[in-house]
Amino acid sequence: MASDDDKPPAAGVTEVAARLECRLDTLPAELAHRRIFLGTYLRTTKAVGEAIEQARFEDPAWVDAWDVRFAELYLDAHDLDLAGDAVARPWRLAFDAPADLPPLLHVLLGINAHVNYDLPQALLAVISDDDFADPVLMDRRRRDHERIDAVLASRVGAEDDQLSATSTKSLLDRVLTPLNRLSSQRFLRESRQKVWHNTTELQRARVEGPDAYAVRLAELELLSAAKIADLLCPGQVLLRLAVTGFGVTLPPAQR
Repeated sequence: MASDDDKPPAAGVTEVAARLECRLDTLPAELAHRRIFLGTYLRTTKAVGEAIEQARFEDPAWVDAWDVRFAELYLDAHDLDLAGDAVARPWRLAFDAPADLPPLLHVLLGINAHVNYDLPQALLAVISDDDFADPVLMDRRRRDHERIDAVLASRVGAEDDQLSATSTKSLLDRVLTPLNRLSSQRFLRESRQKVWHNTTELQRARVEGPDAYAVRLAELELLSAAKIADLLCPGQVLLRLAVTGFGVTLPPAQR
């Protein structure tokens, strides 16, 4: 029997990609608009797997495990919704968005739920309270968290081209394409910085106990859901996000 050391460095990510592809293949026809975010997430997941295999992270095994826990939050929400069960409000709003929204907005609604709401939970799932007490280890975790930015930045142009193939860009959109791509890279980096802050806030609540954690997670759910109003405002959403920010910030807990 093969040991864990014999597994490919991105074994978990490879399995996640297969599960995402399965969801794409079995998506009901009436939910075809969900293919937009699903496809984006699948391609990004494969890019993370390639980065792991290229040894671009300090702790590839940890990144692999983290990516699995992160993806499971989306897969669970997707499956629960298809089964008619309740999901967290950011996902509910993303899933219930009108099918005829521009493809970019479907992607942004998915990113909002998955990054602003899910990602701090995924990080906590693979960082123990003892880990938080080790500053050297936490610096390594933070650096690997930030290295994901380079992976995402490398995907911005390709994903923009992919979205362009599924929708008609206005002349203004075409003129603004370079700025939009820079804006995307900026707000993705900014949101991940806020995710790290929110993760530390949730961890402090976790130490206090389940009730304190539930309160803080509910706050994060509300903040992430409220962000959707900004995403759906008329105008150049990417340029606006570059100025106002995409992430959400948990305020200090009331003691």
